[in-house]
Amino acid sequence: MSEVRLSATPKGNGYQTTVTFSSGVSLSSAETYSTVPEAITAAALKLLEMPDRIEA
Repeated sequence: MSEVRLSATPKGNGYQTTVTFSSGVSLSSAETYSTVPEAITAAALKLLEMPDRIEA
C-alpha cells in the first residue's frame, strides 16, 4: 500500500506545504498559508486535483 504524507513547515509569515509520496518523491507548494490547518487542507485539495500522480 502506498503512503502519502502532508506536512507544513514555517516559511516567512506563514506555512509552506509538502506532499511526500512513499516512493520518496515530494512536491512543495509555492504559496504560503496563514495556519497549519489551512496549509494542509490546501495541499490535500491540490493533491486531489492530480489523480494521475496518486495513481503513479
